[in-house]
Amino acid sequence: MIERIESPVPVELDALTALWERSVRATHDFLAPEDIAFFRRMVREEALPGVEELYVVRDEKNGFAAFAGVEAGKLEMLFVAPEKRGKGLGRILVKYVTAHCGVRHVDVNEQNAQAAGFYARMGFRVVSRSASDPSGRPYPILHLAL
Repeated sequence: MIERIESPVPVELDALTALWERSVRATHDFLAPEDIAFFRRMVREEALPGVEELYVVRDEKNGFAAFAGVEAGKLEMLFVAPEKRGKGLGRILVKYVTAHCGVRHVDVNEQNAQAAGFYARMGFRVVSRSASDPSGRPYPILHLAL
């Protein structure tokens, strides 16, 4: 069910970026449209191709249903297609990367209460908070650890 993609090809990057955007639009209502455009470019051109380990779950049509990116023991990204939310894919990916990749840390937008609650149910606890995101935008970040 979980597949590692070593070097995503352009068509995979496009599909994963589209999944990311659908997920963000469904869960990150606090982001301004210009922020989504900024982050979309960053996700497509930097985050997805540059992450150390990329794991995906495909849906029955061989598209992507969810993905997780891991870097140095930290879950850098976890996104689930909106139509696949609530089916356990996020939980499966988090359990996998904690068990097999040594993940012990994750950051989450403070305004994304659903994600913060999900990570709390997975055993993560807030260890610190930043007033803005890494790009300097006014979106507080909660730093979580197992």
